[in-house]
Amino acid sequence: MAQVFTISAERPFVDDLAAGILDRCGGDPLALTAVTVLLPTRRACRSLSEAFLRVGGGRVLLLPRLLPIGDLDAEALDLTLESLPDLAASLDLPPPISSARRQLLLTRAVLKVQGLAATTAQAAQLAADLARLLDQVQTERLGFERLATLVPEDHAEHWRATLQFLTLLTEVWPQMLAAEGAMDAALYRDHLLRAQAEAWRRAPPLGPVIAAGSTGSIPGTAELLAAVANLPNGAVVLPGLDQDGDQASWQAIEEGHPQYNLARLLERLEVEREAVPAWWQPGRDRLSGAEAVILAGRVARRRLVAEALRPAATTEGWRELAALGAESLDGLTQDGLTRIDCPTAQEEAVVVALLLRQVLETPEATGFLVTPDRDLARRVAAVLGRWGVEIDDSAGCPLTETAVGSFLRLTVALAAGGGEPLDLLALAKHPLTAGGGPPAEFRFLARAVERTALRGPRPGEGLAGIRTALMAQGTQNQALLDWVTRVEVLIAPLVRALSERTPLAELLRVHVAVAESLAESDDSSGADRLWRRDDGEAAAVLWSELFNAALGFPDLPGRDYPALFEILAAAAVVRPRHGRHPRLSILGPLEARMVHADLVVLGGLNEGTWPAEPAPDPWLSRPMRRTFGLPAPERRIGLSAHDFQQLAAAPRVVLTRAVRVEGSPSVPSRWLSRLETVLRALGLDGRIDQGAAQWLTWARALDEPALVRPWPAPEPRPPVAARPTRLSVTQIETWRRDPYAIYARHILKLEKLEPIAADPGAAERGEFIHQALDRFVRAYPGLLPDDALESLLGSGREAFGALLAQPDVWAFWWPRFERIAAWFVAVERGRRVAIRPLLTETEGEMVVRADGVKPFRLKARADRIDRLADGALMVIDYKTGSVPRLAEIELGYAPQLPLEAAIAMAGGFAGIAAGARVERLAFWRLSGGDPPGEEKPVKGDVAQLAIEALAGLKRLIIAFADPTTPYRSQPDAAYAPRYTDYAHLARVQEWSAGVGEE
Repeated sequence: MAQVFTISAERPFVDDLAAGILDRCGGDPLALTAVTVLLPTRRACRSLSEAFLRVGGGRVLLLPRLLPIGDLDAEALDLTLESLPDLAASLDLPPPISSARRQLLLTRAVLKVQGLAATTAQAAQLAADLARLLDQVQTERLGFERLATLVPEDHAEHWRATLQFLTLLTEVWPQMLAAEGAMDAALYRDHLLRAQAEAWRRAPPLGPVIAAGSTGSIPGTAELLAAVANLPNGAVVLPGLDQDGDQASWQAIEEGHPQYNLARLLERLEVEREAVPAWWQPGRDRLSGAEAVILAGRVARRRLVAEALRPAATTEGWRELAALGAESLDGLTQDGLTRIDCPTAQEEAVVVALLLRQVLETPEATGFLVTPDRDLARRVAAVLGRWGVEIDDSAGCPLTETAVGSFLRLTVALAAGGGEPLDLLALAKHPLTAGGGPPAEFRFLARAVERTALRGPRPGEGLAGIRTALMAQGTQNQALLDWVTRVEVLIAPLVRALSERTPLAELLRVHVAVAESLAESDDSSGADRLWRRDDGEAAAVLWSELFNAALGFPDLPGRDYPALFEILAAAAVVRPRHGRHPRLSILGPLEARMVHADLVVLGGLNEGTWPAEPAPDPWLSRPMRRTFGLPAPERRIGLSAHDFQQLAAAPRVVLTRAVRVEGSPSVPSRWLSRLETVLRALGLDGRIDQGAAQWLTWARALDEPALVRPWPAPEPRPPVAARPTRLSVTQIETWRRDPYAIYARHILKLEKLEPIAADPGAAERGEFIHQALDRFVRAYPGLLPDDALESLLGSGREAFGALLAQPDVWAFWWPRFERIAAWFVAVERGRRVAIRPLLTETEGEMVVRADGVKPFRLKARADRIDRLADGALMVIDYKTGSVPRLAEIELGYAPQLPLEAAIAMAGGFAGIAAGARVERLAFWRLSGGDPPGEEKPVKGDVAQLAIEALAGLKRLIIAFADPTTPYRSQPDAAYAPRYTDYAHLARVQEWSAGVGEE
C-alpha cells in the first residue's frame, strides 16, 4: 500500500519533515546518511538542511542525501542502473540542448518560413514562444502527431495556418536536433524521472526514500512520487492536504482550486484523503500552554482560508459558517493575520519594508516577502536600503537592469544610432565608460561637449555632425573635438558590423570588444572593469552561451542585432552570491512553499498579479489545448491558490495590496474577496484590517518632517551697480511681472539650458513665421502681385528650411503656415490700397531719463511699422501665441506696443523722424487655426498709452535704483507671466503652494 503522509499548513513544513525523519531514524545521527529526500527546489534543500540544525539542537549531523526532483543526477542514476542493463541502455541519451542554442536554431527555422517574421528579433520572439509550447507538450508527455486533428471545419482559417506552421516542431525540429546530437531539456528530464521511477520499482534502495513538498502537478513527477510511495522504505509527504473540507466540496474540485493537484495525485496513488496520516505530531508535553493556544489559532485560520477557497459549486455552504466557531479564531488578531490596503504601490512597498524592518528588532526572528510582483520586490529592496539592509531577492535582478547590462545595451544603441546625442551622452556618463583614460576626465569632456554642441537645435547626422557643430564654435574646442574623435574610433568596428550583413557570432565578438575598449581606463583593462562583479560574471556567462549557440547562425542584417540582443539577454538574471541579510528574504511563491519564517508578507494581492492572468497562447486556442491534452490555464491559478493557502497559515501573516497601481484603480485578488465574504458571514467583517491604520500612518510619517516651515519667497537685493540699465521692451514686461527673472538673467547671468538635440518648439515656429513674413513684406512694399500667395509660401519654405523634412513639422506646422499665408495675403491686398509698410523687423532704442538715476536705455525690435494714408504710423506685432488683454496694457503689464510707439515718436527707429505721429497699435494673431489669423487693434489714445507706459517705466527705474528694492518673484500672482525659465530657481511652487493656509 502506498505510504502517503501530509504536513498540515499550520505546521512548519521543513521543521516537521526533519523531526519526522530523525524520529524514524531512532535518533541515530549516522542513520541519516542512508536516507534520500526528494524536494521541489534547491532552496527547499537548503531550508531542510537548516531545519535539521534547528531540530537537532545544534548537534553534529551527517545529513541525508537531498535532491531537487527536477534536477536528478544522471551520473548517479547510471551507477544505480548497473544491475539493470536493459534500463541502463534506455539512458544512453544525447545531452540536453542549451536554451540559447535551441532558441537560435528555432529562430533560423522561423526565418525560413516566408512572410512570418519581418526581422530576426521577431523570429527570435516567435522561437521563444515555440520553445515554451515544446516544453509544455513534452512535460505533459504528449505527441505532436495529434496536431492535424485539432482543427474541425468550423474553426477559423488562421488556426489552420497556425497548425501548418507548427509542423516546424513535428518535421523540421527533430531533424535539427538530430544534426546537433542533442535532445530537448524537458524530454531529457522526463526520461530521467521515468528511469528513476522504474529503477526504484525494480530494485528498491535499501535506505528510506522520502519525497516531500511536491504536488505532482506534472506527469513525470507524479510517476516518481507513485514509485516512491510504493517502496518498502518509501514515503510521500504532501504539503497542506485539506482533510477538514466536506466530501461534496472534495468531489467538486476544479482546476483552479488549491487542492486540485493533490486530489489528482491521491487518485493516481489510490489513496483516500481520510486515510492520509500526519507525518509527525509533537507530543502534548512538547508544547507549552501558550504554544498550544497559538497553534489552535493557526489551525482555525487554516480552516478559514480553506473555507474561503472552497469550490464555486459548493459555496452555498457559506450559509452554515457558524460551525467554524468565531470564538476559536484567535489567529485572526492583529498578531496573526492582518490585511493592509495601501493607497499606492509605493506606499505598499514602504509598509512592507517597515514590517520586515520590525522583524530585525527581535533577535533571531526571520521574515520574508512573498510576491510575484517584481516591481513591488524592487521597491521594497530600495526602501530597505535606506536602513542599510541588503535583502536577498530569490528572483534576482534582470541583467539588462544592472550596470554591466545597461552598459552593453547603451554600447550597441550608440553604434546602431550612428551617434545620436542622447545615446552618446547616456553612454558617456555611464560609470563604466572611460574611453582609455581617467573616467572623471572622460565624463568632464562629455559634459563640455553637451553644453557646447548638443543642447539646443539638433546637430547634423551622427558624430560627424557633432564635430561640425563644435568646429563652428571656433578653434578653442580642440580637446572636445579630440574627445568626439576618440569615441568615433572606439565604436567604429561595431558601426561597420551593424552597417552590413554579419554573422551573429561576429557581431557578438565585436560588441564585446568595443564594450571592453570603451570601459578601459588609464589604470584598468576594460575586461577587468566589466566582468569582475556579480553582474559582470553573469554577463560573461551569457556571452559565452550566446557565442557558442550562435556558431553556424546565418548572416543577419546588422540593424536587426540591437533588438535581437535585447531578446536574447532578457532571460539572464543576476543573483548576488553573498552580502545579503541572513534573516530577511524576498521570495517567489514556489520558493516560499517550504521555507519557515516568523513573519510572512503576501504582497501584490491584486487580480492579474496574484493570481496572474493566464497568458494567451499564440498557437492553440482553449478548445484546441483541451483536445490536445494540455492543461487549462486555470491549472496555474490552482497552483498559486495552493501556495497562498499554505503561506496564509504561517505564524504571522500580513496581506498587502495597492488600491491604485500606476494611477489606475486595481481589483483585489479573488482570494481576498472570498476571504472578506467569509469573514462578513462570520460577523468578523473588518477584523483583520484593524492593524492596517497604524502601519499606513508610520509609512506616511517616515518622510514627513517634524516641522514644516514654508520658505518665504526670495527677495534678492543686489547692489545698484550690478542692476541692469539697459533692457528691451519685452524684458520691461518681464520686469513688471517677474522682477526675479530679470535678476537671474541680467545680474546672475543665468541662462536656461536648452534641451538636448531639441526639436523646434513654439518659439522656433514663431521665429520661422516672422522670418517668412519679413522676407515677403520686404520683397513687396507696394501692391501685391498676382502670385503673392505662391511667393509667400516660397518665403516660408526658405524660412523653415531643412525642418520641412521632419514629419511633425510637415504634418502640423506647414499646413498652419499655409492657412496663415492665405489669410495674410488676403488682408494685405485690401490694406495696400491706402497703407504701405514702412519698416519690418527693425531695431530701435531711446534713452529714458528719470529723476536722480542714471539714464536708462530702452531697446526694441518692431515686427512691423506701417505708414497710413494721412502720414501717421501704425505699429504691428505678430503674435503666434496669445494676445494680451487691454487691461494688461493699460495697467503696464503688457507695455510692449505702447513703448515701441514711444520710441517711434522719439525718432528711435531709423527712417522715422522725432515727433512722428503714431495713431494705431495692433496685434496680428497668427495661429493657423480657425480663423487662421485675426487683427486685434489696441483701443485707446496711442499717445496717452505711450505716455503712461513711459511713466510706468520711469517708476520702475526709480524703484529699482533704490538698493532696498528687492527683485521679487511674481509679486502679483494675477499677472504672473505665462512662461518663465526661472520658476524652479525661485522655488515658486514651494512658497506659493500654501498661500493663505496655516
